[in-house]
Amino acid sequence: MTTHSRGVSASIDPVKLDRLAEVAIKVGLQLQPGQDLVLTSSIAALPLTRRIVEHAYKAGAGLVTPIFNDDEMTLARYRFGADASFDRAAGWLYEGMAKAFSNNAARLAVRGEDPSLLSAQDPAKVARANKANSMAYQPALEKITGFDINWNIVAYPDLAWAKQVFPGDADDVAVVKLADAIFAASRVDVEDPIGNWRAHNAALRSRTEWLNRHNFHALHFTGPGTDLTVGLADGHEWMGGASTAKNGITCNPNIPTEEVFTTPHARRVEGHVSSTKPLSYQGTLIDDISVRFEEGRIVEAKASKGEDVLKKVLDTDEGARRLGEVALVPHSSPISASGLLFFNTLFDENAACHIALGQCYSKCFVDGASLSQDEIAARGGNKSFIHIDWMIGSDKIDIDGVHKDGARVPVMRKGEWA
Repeated sequence: MTTHSRGVSASIDPVKLDRLAEVAIKVGLQLQPGQDLVLTSSIAALPLTRRIVEHAYKAGAGLVTPIFNDDEMTLARYRFGADASFDRAAGWLYEGMAKAFSNNAARLAVRGEDPSLLSAQDPAKVARANKANSMAYQPALEKITGFDINWNIVAYPDLAWAKQVFPGDADDVAVVKLADAIFAASRVDVEDPIGNWRAHNAALRSRTEWLNRHNFHALHFTGPGTDLTVGLADGHEWMGGASTAKNGITCNPNIPTEEVFTTPHARRVEGHVSSTKPLSYQGTLIDDISVRFEEGRIVEAKASKGEDVLKKVLDTDEGARRLGEVALVPHSSPISASGLLFFNTLFDENAACHIALGQCYSKCFVDGASLSQDEIAARGGNKSFIHIDWMIGSDKIDIDGVHKDGARVPVMRKGEWA
């Protein structure tokens, strides 16, 4: 593959790559002058990460601290690491990140890993490593899920990822196709990306305002393999697009984003639901998920592929079998319309309505910033070491909003806003 001196494939549009970096800082984070930034990235994403750091300092960043991971180094652990090492994680690192967030540092993650990196590794070791990491990450994750700070995730087209999305294409062609898909989904393939994001955020806001006015007691999903009633938490609030963190900064945590989302009631979910797209989780592909809920808890779970990993995930802790998020996305979203399976939740969750197992977002409550953990739990908010989104929406799914008195209002028909 021919590359430029800055390590980017010669065929990746440098103008759009630079726009993505600028959007990450100005829209994703709205990084403030003097604010520090903790940045995590895969080595593969270096061309984008370098540009992000440039835009961060141009925006007046205090100090940018990059932390890198690498697929080959990750695999080395599974090939040569001592068995006991899989129950360990770098807690000291996450404590440091949590301390930085307590001092109002922003958080940005650049994703670009191989989605099937760990698919050939021992699922038990993968599960142990994931669990140890999830537990160690908790102090930092609480600052993120609690929306204490402005944070953002963007993506870069790594070769291994591109080859999974476009397996029939030559390396360079696959990378360019994935780059173009990322740029389109991230809204940087237009002349004025920042203005485009302003309009998009306004459209998402109008959806959340409509849902918040209705203040539904539950949502009822029906379609092939699905008859699911998701109770909504007491005092829940719908969010979408740009949101204001507790530090007063308005940011877009996910780029791209097409969803509006809120907190379900962890003890009021009933029925069965089937996934409509595969879930790529920590290097394992989990396909054809079907689960059954009773009193908010998954009591039965199956998958045609990756079922052993799914079951280990569900056994992570008490909250892993309950829901922490429900999100609505029209089937006609740009990511769905692309027809691509990205094998990356950041993109695939924006192609379809989805639910998330595990930790809830405390920001999805009215006055969530002032609620204690006990108050959030009392209102139905879930607590867990995990937060895993998977897709349940399609052009065959209908959704009704159900009021407390049983009155029903169409929310979506055949995957589109009613």
